[in-house]
Amino acid sequence: MSAHAISTTHELESGVGPPDALNRAAMILFPAIDLKDGKCVRLLRGDMTNATVFNDSPAAQAKAFANAGCAWLHLVDLNGAVEGHPVNRAAVASILESVEVPAQLGGGIRTIESIAGWIEAGVKRVILGTIAVKEPGLVKAACKQWPGQIAVGIDARDGIVAVDGWTKQSTVRALDLALRFEDAGVAAIIYTDIDRDGAMGGVNLDATVTLAQHLTTPVIASGGVSSLDDLRELVPAEQYGIVGAIVGRALYDGRVTVPDAIRVLKGE
Repeated sequence: MSAHAISTTHELESGVGPPDALNRAAMILFPAIDLKDGKCVRLLRGDMTNATVFNDSPAAQAKAFANAGCAWLHLVDLNGAVEGHPVNRAAVASILESVEVPAQLGGGIRTIESIAGWIEAGVKRVILGTIAVKEPGLVKAACKQWPGQIAVGIDARDGIVAVDGWTKQSTVRALDLALRFEDAGVAAIIYTDIDRDGAMGGVNLDATVTLAQHLTTPVIASGGVSSLDDLRELVPAEQYGIVGAIVGRALYDGRVTVPDAIRVLKGE
């Protein structure tokens, strides 16, 4: 990534709106490492009973992604998301020790102490999901304490936010939740369409773009990327403030490679 691109990315992380077309930074690829029982897995539509193990060593998987050229990693503590507190600490620590690529982490992070612990451990960006619905004040306080290092994860079914590891449905609309944090200094909104996640059916582009159009906070698209064509369709949406894409199963299945995904997200 060029120095200018890095500069622009930092501006985006600080909450500044999307770059203009002449000064665009490439969309960022976030390879996903979902952790369940210490292993690297993928779920189908968030179902914890429908997990496919892709690597017994999360650290080895992280190294593979890093060696392939990714600029970020997206980590999720699946057990933690359901149980409400960090569970896969050892697996996350092994990843942080193994690679220099910055990582963002979500799943079961519900307290200021937990946020502080992960940032001290080397997590570059902490993703807050359930707590954003239940205690928005905590999210805003965290944004002040750790500028540019807090993201909000919004996981939705039919536009309504799910919580507690997607096991419960709230009554909050995704857009309404995102708007609560517009002036809080959130680094990014990570928007996942649960029904697309792991299903290889393509990104819910309409819903993601609609969300981004209503926000100044950068948006990262998640859920459903199955091919390079899905990423190609996403690239023009950068004009609305979509700054990156999380890709999981397609990387593990070999339908997408990290170098090819990066190339496509650069618009090449």
